[in-house]
Amino acid sequence: MSAGRKLRAGLIGLGAMGRNHARVLSGLDGVELVGIVDPAGDVTGTLRAPVVPDLGELLAMGIDYAVVACPTALHEQIGLELARNGVCALIEKPLAQSVEAASRLVEAFETAGLVAGVGHIERYNPALQNLRLRLEAGELGEVFQVVTRRQGPFPHRIADVGVVMDLATHDIDLTSWVTGQEYVSVSARTVSRSGRLHEDMVAAVGQLSDGTMVNHLVNWLSPLKERSTVITGDRGCFVADTLTADLTFYANGAIDTEWEALRAFRGVAEGDMVRYAIPKREPLLVEHERFRDAVDGKESDIVTLRQGLRTVQVAAALLGSAADGSTVDVSSRDVPAVPAAS
Repeated sequence: MSAGRKLRAGLIGLGAMGRNHARVLSGLDGVELVGIVDPAGDVTGTLRAPVVPDLGELLAMGIDYAVVACPTALHEQIGLELARNGVCALIEKPLAQSVEAASRLVEAFETAGLVAGVGHIERYNPALQNLRLRLEAGELGEVFQVVTRRQGPFPHRIADVGVVMDLATHDIDLTSWVTGQEYVSVSARTVSRSGRLHEDMVAAVGQLSDGTMVNHLVNWLSPLKERSTVITGDRGCFVADTLTADLTFYANGAIDTEWEALRAFRGVAEGDMVRYAIPKREPLLVEHERFRDAVDGKESDIVTLRQGLRTVQVAAALLGSAADGSTVDVSSRDVPAVPAAS
């Protein structure tokens, strides 16, 4: 980006998440939100950028990148059109509703040489950012288990995918990212109790490439809203609450037990508990800053389309496991090679 020139950004979709994107883009340094696509228009009348009915009108305004926040079923169609027109894209998670569609998006953007990413916002949660640094520094020692719980009431904005693709993809991505490990096998059970087409509850078990055990409990059926990641290792456990962005460490006790009956139990004991004071910036703002920098040619930590595709692959394996009761091997599910441009 030349000195003084702002990147021209567009937004596609004005649902609940789209309006949050509009808010952040409107105040993002170095970026001008020049237009928004939504067939319903600006029903609140509060947006400063013009709202147009179709993508063609937005492309005619001349944009450097677009944020895709429309329903998942439209991600492939919109993404491929952006790639054909040389426009970089930040596509909300999940990347697409199927492995095949996600693969086509990877191919299109890589063949065009465009910057593209996936909006897995949990990566930018302060608690998980800090947790990852501590795991990389070896503060937990060997990691034994990752347990996530993500539950709450049904969000009526979701109609085209179930809880696995919409919510569990958060946990799949953050687990692999925070541990630096890949999934090698998964097993899952799902139910649909709300009368909707897709599943609204999933319980999943998996294994990562270093042997770490993984458990995910995700649902849209609970009046309790919970977003918890617990990582247990040989020095204790970390608990990240991504609703409050708090990170707590529970250490294994180092005090000898004099009570003979308890001494016979050879396990861990309760030790010190520390809640870390960490800077808490809005994850969505950090996500946009990272993507802006990537489009601007700077080194930046974004969720790549290939990483987004891998998450869709694991999510699809969970649904496959739930359908036939099998344990699915995902260790050999490599991202398809992208053919060389002719």
